[in-house]
Amino acid sequence: MIELKSTGEIAAMREAGRVVAAVHAAVRDQAAIGVSLKRLDEVARTVIEEAGAGSSFLGYHPSFGAMPYPGVICTSVNGVMLHGLPTPYRLRDGDLISIDTGAYIDGWHADGTVSFTVGQAREEDLKLITVAEETLAAGIEAAVPGGRMGDIGHAMSTVGRGAGYGMQNDFGGHGIGRAMHESPFVPNEARRGRGMRLRPGLVIAIEPSLMAGGDDDYHVATDGWSVCSGDGSRSVHVEHTVAITADGPVILTVP
Repeated sequence: MIELKSTGEIAAMREAGRVVAAVHAAVRDQAAIGVSLKRLDEVARTVIEEAGAGSSFLGYHPSFGAMPYPGVICTSVNGVMLHGLPTPYRLRDGDLISIDTGAYIDGWHADGTVSFTVGQAREEDLKLITVAEETLAAGIEAAVPGGRMGDIGHAMSTVGRGAGYGMQNDFGGHGIGRAMHESPFVPNEARRGRGMRLRPGLVIAIEPSLMAGGDDDYHVATDGWSVCSGDGSRSVHVEHTVAITADGPVILTVP
């Protein structure tokens, strides 16, 4: 069942979105050479707790996860595209990292991901991040009333594929609201003009992920959570929670 949100409910999700943005800012500020992924998770926990919010991730156990998720952020480094665990791994010069987190306030969730580099960045990594952000922006721009769900995936794949990067469509976006994952599925790639009609009140997480090697293949690591590029190439993930309104798309996961 797809639930359309009222103006007040979207406003409540906006508060959760501010917490997500605050987590991203704090973690980015603390991410440095020698800092462990576990430490970044501790930073994120503090932000969520001090905001009076709850973590959408901690203890979450979808069918594809090997066990309940142990952290409040996903920390995906270099060739890990999605769902990287916050382990004792310490960041190294030039690492590319994606930080995915979700938070809820009064039962309303928001979900978002940022990607950045640590230390001396590789030019190719900066380009990958830029294209991923442009891919996400294209998807958000297509999320307008009267459009189709396929328009979002088509817009994103046009940008991401057009730049020569690989994309996967198994782990895409999703509806969000009273639960972190709700219907409908939001594809990273799709045909324009296909899929459900977009209506005001629909709130979705749009989250493209790109693989630098241009390959579409991926595999799940032995930890049972980390989704890695099939060829080991650098990967990146970006995401916003977006409300479709009569006036167009509104991003909820910003400060």
